[in-house]
Amino acid sequence: MAILSTPRSAVQLASKGRPLREHLFRIALLASLAIAIAFLAMLIVYVVEEGWPRLDSTLWENQPSIRRPETAGIQSGILGTLWIIGLTALMALPTGILAAIYLEEYADKTKWYNRLIELNISNLAAVPSIVYGILGLGMIARWMQFGFTVMTGALTVSLLVLPIVIISAREAIRAVPPSIREGSLALGATQWQTIYRQVLPASVPGIATGSILALSRAIGEAAPFLMLGAATLVRFNPEGVWSTFTVLPLQIYSFIARPQEEFAILAAAAIVILLAILLLMNSVAIWLRNRYQKRW
Repeated sequence: MAILSTPRSAVQLASKGRPLREHLFRIALLASLAIAIAFLAMLIVYVVEEGWPRLDSTLWENQPSIRRPETAGIQSGILGTLWIIGLTALMALPTGILAAIYLEEYADKTKWYNRLIELNISNLAAVPSIVYGILGLGMIARWMQFGFTVMTGALTVSLLVLPIVIISAREAIRAVPPSIREGSLALGATQWQTIYRQVLPASVPGIATGSILALSRAIGEAAPFLMLGAATLVRFNPEGVWSTFTVLPLQIYSFIARPQEEFAILAAAAIVILLAILLLMNSVAIWLRNRYQKRW
């Protein structure tokens, strides 16, 4: 009986210590969340307070100017950012999702080239953005002769966020229960019908989360555009994919580098506009994610 009571006492001690560890772990998680929210709130309050004098219609109606900072705007940067993000979403999201479908549903895991592809995708997700800027400068702008245009910037940023889209989409597809696939196939559906009508709708919430992270990174990038030679002072709006362009992060960088106090206020107002575009874009993606979560 003494031998049998020893494991029971060990289980009782473990059960007594487990709530304490769980409680401490929960406190650590809540503390981390509170710290992150506090720093975000401090950032938002600071930039809104600094840029409040310039948060008016002239900010998005006027073009940038280095001679009259009190009336300068950021219209070319806003439209350039929207062009880049729109083209990046059109190119990176479908390509990444289709690549994830192939790797999860069709690829033979025993083949060496499929394992090599998976390894390279994981490595590319950790490559610094400046390296993609060098790639875009050498391959897209010069070798493909696209020049320093909107298309060059969008292709470069698409390559930057593509590994993130693929990895997040693979995880979302992998999280779909196998019973859904088996039930669909048992009812006579083909593999593609099962993927299109069952697997993809069930994985939309996870794919949307990965897309939010990918596009959020893309909208704040400046290093690739610096390598591509994107102009910081553009007084006209892009009219197509072959137009010269600038983006908000480059304009903010240019404004902050100037010694006049008016440019610091203008940079803070531009940061507020950039955050507003980011939050609006993320809100649409979160709405789509929640809509599909209710269905499934």
